[in-house]
Amino acid sequence: MGIVVGVFFLIVAGTLLGTLVFYYNRLVFMKNQCDRSWANIDVILKQRHDELPKLIKVCEEHMKFERGTLEAVIKARSAAFSAQGAPVAERAAAEGALSGALGKLFAVAENYPDLKSAAMFSQLQGRISTLESELSDRREVYNDAATNFNITTETVPTNFVASFTGFKRRDLFKVTEEDKQDVEIKMNQPG
Repeated sequence: MGIVVGVFFLIVAGTLLGTLVFYYNRLVFMKNQCDRSWANIDVILKQRHDELPKLIKVCEEHMKFERGTLEAVIKARSAAFSAQGAPVAERAAAEGALSGALGKLFAVAENYPDLKSAAMFSQLQGRISTLESELSDRREVYNDAATNFNITTETVPTNFVASFTGFKRRDLFKVTEEDKQDVEIKMNQPG
């Protein structure tokens, strides 16, 4: 009878250990999916940051009286660049401010026919618009991965494994309030 009880406890202990290992491995997989998705966002952000100095240079040559708009883009780029390595929410806010500044820059560019017709400006504007679109797509993939991870870490029985092993909730890459607002376009008309 003692052998049967011993075998029973070994089976129960093995099943429990196997279950814990399964859920832990699932959390590790999902964490790595989030990290990979965020790394894909980082690639696009890096490309965007690399294109902005070129855009600013082209704009400076044509937009003599819009220094404030250019300075806003430069300041936002610097803040976004400084936010690298920061938590997702902080990084998303900085990148959202940069997107907003770019939107204002492109809107103001409408007032400068010479700038709009410059081939380099058109190329850079197209490239940055493409990067913004790719960023939006990758943000969606990251948010899906983070949401799935968060749901898994908050539901039974995985929440026990997550809390015991230190898995923490992931922030979503949210659109800022500034990104939701329309860009105001001011037309400079002769008095």
